[in-house]
Amino acid sequence: MLQKNDIAPDFTLFATPDQKITLSEFKGKNVILAFYPADWSPVCSDQMALYNEMLKYFKKYDAEVFGISVDSKWCHMAFSQSRNLYFPLLADFQTKGEISKKYGVYNEEEGQCSRALFVIDKNGIIQWSYMSPTAVNPGADGILEALETL
Repeated sequence: MLQKNDIAPDFTLFATPDQKITLSEFKGKNVILAFYPADWSPVCSDQMALYNEMLKYFKKYDAEVFGISVDSKWCHMAFSQSRNLYFPLLADFQTKGEISKKYGVYNEEEGQCSRALFVIDKNGIIQWSYMSPTAVNPGADGILEALETL
């Protein structure tokens, strides 16, 4: 898993069926990457709902949040709409897990992302990372503490 002071690998992933997001386009902003195992799972649903509620706090630190899993753009769209999420879910679907692997958070045995968080500064450098047990929602405290130090 990538650690503090590592350069965040750039990527371009689908955010909707017809829109892609490229990480490097967000240089000059802080970025939170929330890798999670799967749309629709109970813990992932709770985690993404929490980040949705925390958006105004993240914005105070000039931070954008992106959820990332290996589910497809169509699955993300349905999940996001059903949960009324106001931040993008990115599909690490084609080639499956390619970006998760670059960040060192792909679980080969399960064929999905591990539950991992990264706070990336305005220069594209990872300032904090954390891997949570799959069955545990890591919450937002660590993210906020990392943002406060930037």
